[in-house]
Parts: sequence; structure tokens; C-alpha cells
Amino acid sequence: MPEGIEVEYYRQTALKALNRKIKAIETIDHKYLSDTCSPADFRDLLIGNHFTKAERKGKLLILSVSNEYKLGLRFGMTGRLLIDGSSAIKVLEYSSSKNNPKWDRLSIKFQDGGSLSIRDPRRLGAVQVNPNLDTLGTDIYEITAPALSEVLKHSARPIKAQLMDQSKIAGLGNLLTDEILWRSSIDPRRQSNTLSRNDMRRLLRHTTRTISDLTNLGGSHMGNLQNHRVLGGLCPKDGVPLNRYKIGGRTTYSCPQHQK
Repeated sequence: MPEGIEVEYYRQTALKALNRKIKAIETIDHKYLSDTCSPADFRDLLIGNHFTKAERKGKLLILSVSNEYKLGLRFGMTGRLLIDGSSAIKVLEYSSSKNNPKWDRLSIKFQDGGSLSIRDPRRLGAVQVNPNLDTLGTDIYEITAPALSEVLKHSARPIKAQLMDQSKIAGLGNLLTDEILWRSSIDPRRQSNTLSRNDMRRLLRHTTRTISDLTNLGGSHMGNLQNHRVLGGLCPKDGVPLNRYKIGGRTTYSCPQHQK
């Protein structure tokens, strides 16, 4: 499931698609397009133009077009970005290990024979024209102590739900948030506004360190907790059975011994 880290990999890969003239839109799944743009309008918008910039905010990849439009690419739970048939991430956690072109929801052909595609088995991603970035919170690579405090101190929601709210912090997903809270010794169900100053400092330290660690290791699925996220899984720190439950509809794992 692409989180902010995975989409940063996609952004780096997308740099290879810049300044290449767009010849054709070979595939565009109408369910992937926002309601304000038809497949025909989408083709008119892109063909003959080129991408000039690849940016990212949270889980959203933003491609600037030479005609001053912007495309926002969302990858849902199973979407991968392929440039010239190759992706920075070969297999996504909790997705199919197969690599079937029938799952291409968007395929853009360049004049030089190359391509840009989104391959998404579950079809949960989206393509937006001129996406509204104001709906997204602080990006995960730009989290500061004041920003984190502002997100948490006024809310009684479970801390995991608050951290995963993309309007508060953009880019934190299920795996990354569980790993951060496990490292921070904080129970995901704890009310956000009950954290002490020491809790906040510890959370910020582990948030920035975990994001850095997992970026360097290859993705959100590379955390210490990941291999233990199964029924009967044991905490890799304490060796006790992990608790398994849902927060905001997302399966959550935490240690009953050291996460408080």
C-alpha cells in the first residue's frame, strides 16, 4: 500500500518522464478520472505536451504539464507507477505479486517510444486535474515539533486516527503509523490530547527517525514490527502476543506491555 515513502520513490522515478513529448493516451480508466474531466478532455489536455516537474505532497504525486495544468496521481492501496515498463517498487505489500498489464488504469505513450503507467489491481487510485493541495496537511518529511503538537493537542481522537488524517499530516499510512507508535511506546488507541511533553518529544523523535530509516531501507513495509503483523504475532521487543484490533477501519497491531 503506497504511503508517503513509496510515493517519494515514485516521484524520483517520474523524473525520467520529464521533457518527453506525449504522443498518445493508450489507456485511461474512466473510473480513475475525476468527475470534472472526461477521457476525451484528458487526451486533449496531454497529447502534444510534456511533463515539466514531478512533485509530491503526502501520498499524492503531482506532475506539472507544459500547458500549466497539473495532474495529481493517487495510488490507492495497490497502485504502482511504471516509467518505460519499470517501477521503483517491484511488489507492494498486501497486493498481487503478479505484474499484469491488464491492471493498467492509465498508460501514457511518449514520442520516443517510452511510457508512463499506473498499474493498480484493486483500482482504488485516481487521477485528478489541478488537485486541491490545500486539503492536505504537513508533509511527512517536513514534520516539526510545533506542527505535530498542533495536530494532537486539541483532539480527543485516538492518536493513530489523528496521525493518519491526511488533512493533518499528509503521507502517514497504516504500516508507518503502527511502526512509529510501536517505537514510541504509545498505544494507538490513546487520546491524542493526553500526551505529555515527554511523550510528544519521544513521538517526534521516533516519527522523523522512522521515516528516515524506512525510506533508506526501501519502504513502509520494512519496519521492525512488519513481520509480526499476523494473528498470534509476538512483539519483537517484549516477546508478548500483540493486540490486534481496528481503528478507523484499519487493522492495528500494538504491544500491551510497552505501549501505553
